[in-house]
Amino acid sequence: MPIPPFITELRQKIGHDRLWLPSVTAVVLRDATNDTIFAAPEVLLVKRSDNGKWTPVTGICDPGEDPDTTAVREVKEETGLDARVEALLGVGSTPPLTHVNGDQCTYMVTALRMSVVGDDTPVVGDDESTEVGWFSVTDLPVSDPQQRLIIADAVAQRKYPERFSPRLGFRKRS
Repeated sequence: MPIPPFITELRQKIGHDRLWLPSVTAVVLRDATNDTIFAAPEVLLVKRSDNGKWTPVTGICDPGEDPDTTAVREVKEETGLDARVEALLGVGSTPPLTHVNGDQCTYMVTALRMSVVGDDTPVVGDDESTEVGWFSVTDLPVSDPQQRLIIADAVAQRKYPERFSPRLGFRKRS
């Protein structure tokens, strides 16, 4: 995975110590491509080259970059598609994690629902992914529970925007 230059510079100073990084999850939805009236929407997913897992498009915000700008940029870089932000789904943090190179991070995730502008035929746009494609939200290859929650919230917000209440970042505290 390419590491943004500002993180490489920080790592030279702090080594593998934990970083708190702003990031986005871009959930790009489209109407189902089959003709049935009950067809569920489809979500754009990428298969990550670092761990082989399917996820929505994700990325780290550059210094001074707003999350919506990051999301549009990341969708374009990773899938070749032009997209626009439709809704904020929530803001929350990931559990602490250690990357394969030893770098430790916790990500503050801004989750956004997006749609494609123009042609919706994706391509693998960079070396962060090995595959990219559209999947029915009823048959997801996504295994991470937080990612599945974000996708479900995107579908719910799209269908019932006036009744939507975000769940990301709003965990019950004991």
